[in-house]
Amino acid sequence: MESSKIVKALSTVMDPNTGQDLITANMVLHLKVDAPNVSFTLQLPKLDADYKQQLNFACQEAILEVYPEANVHVHMQNPAATAAAGQGSGGPKTNNPLPHVRNIIAVASGKGGVGKSTVAVNLALALQELGGTVGLLDADVYGPSAPTMLGLQGQKPKVERVYGKPKIKPLFAYGMPVMSTGFVVEPEQAVVLRGPRLAGIIRQFFEETIWPPLDYLVVDLPPGTGDVQLTLVQTVPVTGAVLVTTPQEVALADAVKAMNMFFLDSVNVPVLGVVENMSYFTPAELPDNKYYLFGKGGGKTLAKKSQSMLLGEIPLVQSIREGGDEGKPAFVNKEDQVTREAWMKVAKNVARQVAIRNELLPETRRVEMK
Repeated sequence: MESSKIVKALSTVMDPNTGQDLITANMVLHLKVDAPNVSFTLQLPKLDADYKQQLNFACQEAILEVYPEANVHVHMQNPAATAAAGQGSGGPKTNNPLPHVRNIIAVASGKGGVGKSTVAVNLALALQELGGTVGLLDADVYGPSAPTMLGLQGQKPKVERVYGKPKIKPLFAYGMPVMSTGFVVEPEQAVVLRGPRLAGIIRQFFEETIWPPLDYLVVDLPPGTGDVQLTLVQTVPVTGAVLVTTPQEVALADAVKAMNMFFLDSVNVPVLGVVENMSYFTPAELPDNKYYLFGKGGGKTLAKKSQSMLLGEIPLVQSIREGGDEGKPAFVNKEDQVTREAWMKVAKNVARQVAIRNELLPETRRVEMK
């Protein structure tokens, strides 16, 4: 028996949660081959019975196809669950449906119309430009903007069966995986959903979508502090939140409410910083002129209240609106250096704040609501 053939066989086995093969996902540990015995450990993000059974049978079948005489022994472990067991029933527990996504960034606002979706889309593209692997989840179920902003209108995600269970394959735009309610709801259709159905849709985006391994998953939330926000923090561990506001007082007052939601003891999600959108108007023919149509200082005030930082100020320019409507986000327009530099500054600050947050604060966990 050759270990290389065993590894090759196991590379054909897919994790039903992520759609990644076991070898690529680094889930196989301590492989030992002593003919006719083959033993190894599978490191799993969760240990529910169906999940373990599916992987056990799949591994057995793959190896026996190469070596029919093999005695296959599969040990399964969850590191977090093992650590919690050592601390007694009060120890920390985890059941992260996306263990291969390193950071989940929520983009939030207190009210609509402040350009939150514009920030989410361009932030994701700028983080990708910095070298990260990035995905975008448009969780704004009432007004999904990602299909229009990324030129994906009318396209539908495909469904693939993994061990008999349907999984959704995200669409791609500019090399980035994207999921949105707008892919499954007709543009003119009114979305009228109660809390439980909303929660089911959001969980499906995380638990039944084949997201590739990512450094960042940017989640565009609906405005306010409703069911979607609550379901998000209950379903996945959110690394941090980016708050979006405009300089004017009425936007700032609502943004403070969104900030306070993340600071609730039962939620406790760090605020990475604030993006002030529509900070000033700059005409294309007068790029050095700044006209503060909505006042000044709202972003700095919110950053101070949230004890975070002002991640950047995005100007109000015609190219941002045109790019969003045409499916070509402002960041991909390399001729508009002023706007690109503004988005790149935001992305660099977000990446820096995520690194600091991960260095100084405990590992992110899902919120356990009672």
